[in-house]
Amino acid sequence: MSAEFAAKVFALVDGTDAAGFSRLFAPQGRMRFGNGEPMTGPEEIAAGVAGFFATIKGLRHTVVREWYAGADTIIEETVDYFRLAGDTVTVPAVTMFHVDETGLIDDFRVYFDLAPLFA
Repeated sequence: MSAEFAAKVFALVDGTDAAGFSRLFAPQGRMRFGNGEPMTGPEEIAAGVAGFFATIKGLRHTVVREWYAGADTIIEETVDYFRLAGDTVTVPAVTMFHVDETGLIDDFRVYFDLAPLFA
């Protein structure tokens, strides 16, 4: 994978474009967001991500470190969440994903503690 593809992933997420983000996934691609249940397939992922976006005003990822090994990507980041109340909460996170032979994501995982966002 590449830094360009990772930048596209984060640009779509930071733009709160759930549909565009979901189009990066293979038909049976899976996404696990924190400790939530995995979502499977672009439609389920789009709905789940859009549901989360509805709970915030917006968000911004800042890459801290990144690693690429073949089809695997690991990104350490901080994420600024702009809350509906008007303030901002920053949370450290790690995003890991794998792409299949067609270049679509087949496994996507985000590890973080969102408790501060909803406190």
